[in-house]
Amino acid sequence: METRVSRRTFVGTAVAASAAVKARAQTGTRKTTPVRDEVFDVAVVGSGVFGAWTARHLQTRGQRVALIDAYGPGSSRASSGGETRVIRMGYGSAEIYTRWSWDSLTQWKALQKATGERIFTETGMLFLARERDGLTLETLDGLKKAGIPHEKVERADLVARYPQIEFGPITWAVSEPRSGVLFARRSVQVVAREFQKAGGEVILGKAEPPAKDGAVTSIRVGERTVRAKNFVFACGPWLAKVFPDLLGERIFPTRQEVFYFGVPPGDDRFAPPRMPTWIDFGAEIYGLPDLETRGFKVAIDKHGPRFDPDTGERIVTAESTALVKSFVAERFPTLKDAPIVGSEVCQYENSSNGDFLIDRHPKHSNAWLVGGGSGHGFKHGPALGAYVADLITRGGETDRKFSLATKDKVQSRAVH
Repeated sequence: METRVSRRTFVGTAVAASAAVKARAQTGTRKTTPVRDEVFDVAVVGSGVFGAWTARHLQTRGQRVALIDAYGPGSSRASSGGETRVIRMGYGSAEIYTRWSWDSLTQWKALQKATGERIFTETGMLFLARERDGLTLETLDGLKKAGIPHEKVERADLVARYPQIEFGPITWAVSEPRSGVLFARRSVQVVAREFQKAGGEVILGKAEPPAKDGAVTSIRVGERTVRAKNFVFACGPWLAKVFPDLLGERIFPTRQEVFYFGVPPGDDRFAPPRMPTWIDFGAEIYGLPDLETRGFKVAIDKHGPRFDPDTGERIVTAESTALVKSFVAERFPTLKDAPIVGSEVCQYENSSNGDFLIDRHPKHSNAWLVGGGSGHGFKHGPALGAYVADLITRGGETDRKFSLATKDKVQSRAVH
């Protein structure tokens, strides 16, 4: 079936918030929401990028929505937490992700303009390739078909443009000048805040799964019972814990480590516009330029070991530190002895093949499962949220690519 992508954005004149909404705790605080006997149109469990944007799009379609999270929007445990995420349009032959990224970029920019918050910065994106690199060749073709601004850059031009990079085995690249970086934690909190300002309710508490089969009428959230006509479980790495029998072997949270290297004083070669965002799929490593003086970010894209988002320690390992330092010394010689000035441990929430999961729960006709961000999902939040909101308010079936039936119990990554 043809996949529908709503071009509707949430930016516009917000619904005036009631005095009660204004009095409620601001996003991220620990104050308790008053218990009310109220039936929402939709309850969205999970206030990461998928859940927050789904809630906001449902709200703009006239739905009364509750947004529920155990830790709050943009928490350090969430896959949507952390400082920054890449937004790029190149996706090999996976056309839907190219289109969704482009649509989402428009919406991220609109959110930035409407709120005055720094959410996106244009750095450009560089896909580094080796000889007959199949994925990058497919990316080049996909960008052409979609009409996305791009350029194929040969080795000699790469060396001339970016003398601070030692390209080693890289022989060519694809450049996306309109791509860049999203400020992750900040942007999720802004979406949740806009949702709340427009009358939406953010509920802080751990949601329990439906107690029995059939249509869901309510769920427990801490001491509160939340009633709704429809439910969306956009729980990220918690999906496998909320529905262990169904998703325990189909959603694979993995530990991922991120490093920030201190650049030399007064050296702007590792900040935009002189340094773009980049990815080397062959080495399974990517990086972001020095933004807001945070440091030059380098991260391992290879899937790490299984990880529990509640109890996992978020301290980088000596093995990963040595691997990344070695790569940086080889590829960015000026930073050979640069100190690591910061680090993060987050998680990918992988489906078996990297495609998203957007489907009804097989035992609950009015409950939707939304997840499988698989390390590349953050950028797509706005388009995905519109897609889910349309499924709930207009009806229809999800694209087979996103169906539960296509999610296996063995990982075989196909989307990068």
